[in-house]
This record gives sequence, structure tokens and C-alpha cells, in this order.
Amino acid sequence: MIEAPTPDFVRRRFASAPPPGKRGDDIEPPPERPRRAAAVLVPLLMHADGLQVLLTRRTSNLSAHAGQVSFPGGRTEEHDSDAVATALRETEEEIGLPRSHVEVVGRLDLFNTGTGFAITPIVGLVSVPFPLKPDPSEVAETFEVPLPFILDPANRKQGLRERNGRMRHYFVYDYGDHEVWGATAAMLVNLTEILAR
Repeated sequence: MIEAPTPDFVRRRFASAPPPGKRGDDIEPPPERPRRAAAVLVPLLMHADGLQVLLTRRTSNLSAHAGQVSFPGGRTEEHDSDAVATALRETEEEIGLPRSHVEVVGRLDLFNTGTGFAITPIVGLVSVPFPLKPDPSEVAETFEVPLPFILDPANRKQGLRERNGRMRHYFVYDYGDHEVWGATAAMLVNLTEILAR
């Protein structure tokens, strides 16, 4: 593992980061079905012994990305003022993390998924402890991964799969019994790029 950045280091990196771009799946949905806006929170828990990334595993009964490891978040609703509001509201609904515990420090690149979502990842430093109350209808479990594990390129591998007749590369992190891949892994790579600039 490499040395973990401090919360102040993370704040400085995002304060000087270039504007977010776009990445992800280049499959465009048909015009009658435009991408649905969504946002997730990338929670960096400020433990005394270092930053940890909080992740969730979705329940197997969900219509999209069932059973996969993801960040807390979801679709934008009409009353959400912006992506930050969506990410904080969805996170509180899904895992009970109060928005008062989250210091938003920046955002990652917009990520387009093959399932038709345009996801804005919001990065937040989270003060601990906090009440953790996962919604059992959406979240099967939560777990933490040390940020140095994510930042170490030795812990990241690439996979290859076919989708709609095209071969596509994707990133994978294996942590314990958890496989983190797809959009979530790509967002972690994006986070690493910003912190390692």
C-alpha cells in the first residue's frame, strides 16, 4: 500500500483540479430515451488512522445494477437543486448518512453508463462516527476500503467483455470477497488520477 493522503491534501487537490470531463460507455441511447441524470456520493471517511472509501453492495432485486458494488446514490428528482443535492439526499435515504456529516470537496468526471444513466460523482469528506442505517430494500451491505489500497495501481486490473457486439475494457478492484468493477471502479480510477496528479 502507498501512503494515504490527508483530508487537507484531498481538499487541495480538488481545489486545483481541472473542470470535470466525461467518460464511460460511448453507447448512446435512442433519442426517445435520453440519458437519465443521476448522482452518487464518493464518501471518504475521516478515521483517525486514515481515509477509508465507503461502498455498498446493492440488493439482488433491484432493476438496475442488482447485486453490484456501488457508491450510494441514485436518480435525480425534480426537487433536487443540483447533483450535490441528489447525491446527499440519495445517500441519506440509502444508508442513513446525514448530510451534516459530509463536506463536499469536488466532483469527478460525468460517467455515462450503458444502461442509460449520466452519473455525476460527488466527492465528500465524511466525519465519523455517524449513524449507518442501510435501507434493506436497496442495500445488502456496506463496507470500507482503505484509500491507499485504491490508490495503489498494483491493486487495479483490467477486464474485457463483449457488449452489443463490441469488446470493452473495464477496471476491477478485488478487495476481500468484493469485486468492484464497471462504473464504480472507473470512478475510483478517476479519483486516483486527481489525487496522484
